[in-house]
Amino acid sequence: MPDESAQVRFLIVGRTGWIANMVAELLEQRGERYAFASFRLEQREACELELDALRPQRVLNCAGVTGRPNVDWCEDHRRETVRSNVLGVLNLADCCASRGIHLTNFATGCLYHYDDGEHRPTAEGGRPFTEDDPPNFFGSYYSRTKAMVEELLRSAFDNVLILRLRMPVSDDLSPRSFVAKIARYEKVVNIPNSMTVLTELLPVALDMSERGLTGVYNFTNPGSISHNEVLELYRKYIDPKFQWKNFTLEEQAKILKAGRSNCELDVRKLLRDNPGAQIREVHAAMEEVFRRMQAKGVKPLAAP
Repeated sequence: MPDESAQVRFLIVGRTGWIANMVAELLEQRGERYAFASFRLEQREACELELDALRPQRVLNCAGVTGRPNVDWCEDHRRETVRSNVLGVLNLADCCASRGIHLTNFATGCLYHYDDGEHRPTAEGGRPFTEDDPPNFFGSYYSRTKAMVEELLRSAFDNVLILRLRMPVSDDLSPRSFVAKIARYEKVVNIPNSMTVLTELLPVALDMSERGLTGVYNFTNPGSISHNEVLELYRKYIDPKFQWKNFTLEEQAKILKAGRSNCELDVRKLLRDNPGAQIREVHAAMEEVFRRMQAKGVKPLAAP
């Protein structure tokens, strides 16, 4: 249970969030003192009061607007998106910095998109995007706000660890997991992408927070895996009767309000700074995800 005493080691922002609750479960398993924040990101006075009352050593920000059911929501709710993803995150970072508190910000790597130059898919001779490559994807308002706040954080705050997740996957079929999302689509594009296997990487995030690391890290498993390869694993381990169809990026664009990022991130920095962590190549990691789901008796998704 969260520790409601006067001081906690970890304060989690984003009480109702999917990743926030997975982080809380990990802290519970480690026997750590933690609490969920009761304030919203943009509520500065409430943020300051709670930080002063609880005096956490570490803050883990899992909050932010992603949109429901997807990032298309942000296109029509721009002020709400800015309020949370830009103003709110900067507010939290500033409140933490003024108190000497380390902040881990769970961010996104959906700042890039394959091009016809050096950033083609690696199978075609391209190279993955590093932490120092400037964003080149501005097809969604969500990604634009994330790129904006990342640049402000990395240039002004020395207390912040920024972890760029992409297409996160859990060991179940949570509606927030990338697997459940694409398994419910009538058609999918078939493009290799970096993905974050949460079972492997969330413990690494806590370790990095404990060690006080700062700066930007691409926070995915090494390599890239295509949508079809993911769905083939779903069919192999969960639903032998599952079928799907592919369509092109051009066809996809006709049914979406916002574009979607497709890219591979370079994780050499992450691996360098976490030499003892078990962060497997994405194909091996995803195979293990589905084996764990099968062992737990996870049932196929109902037809949409």
